[in-house]
Formats: sequence, C-alpha cells, structure tokens
Amino acid sequence: MNAEPALYSIRVGGHLGETVLSAFPTLVAECRDPGAQTVLTGLLDLSALYGVLAQMERLGLDLLEVTRPEAAGR
Repeated sequence: MNAEPALYSIRVGGHLGETVLSAFPTLVAECRDPGAQTVLTGLLDLSALYGVLAQMERLGLDLLEVTRPEAAGR
C-alpha cells in the first residue's frame, strides 16, 4: 500500500455550505453545475482519504466519485 500523498478529487452531490466545508479544512472546494455538485480537491495519503470519506458518511453527504487526476493521465 502506497502511503505517499496523492492528489484526490472527491465529488459529492449538492452545494456544501461553509459549516459542512469546515469539516474538511485541508481540501479546496469548487461548486459545479450551480449548486448540483461540489468537488473537494487536495493532497491526501490513504489514511487521510479514508478519514475524509468516513467524515462524509457521518455527515450524510452524497458521495458521487473519487478520482486521482494525476493517475488518470498515465
């Protein structure tokens, strides 16, 4: 298992407000499709990625996709 941080993009349904976004202080948020989706992007190792995903589940967010943009271009 690779523990090196990698760039991840996590797409969730809906527009996340500032209160919810404060749960993910290391990620950059971008609202797409005016209010339909939010993409959170940042460098995460696998442990941090699973922590973010667990936090999203606790908050009841609608997880749509997790990608590694750098890996897609290989």
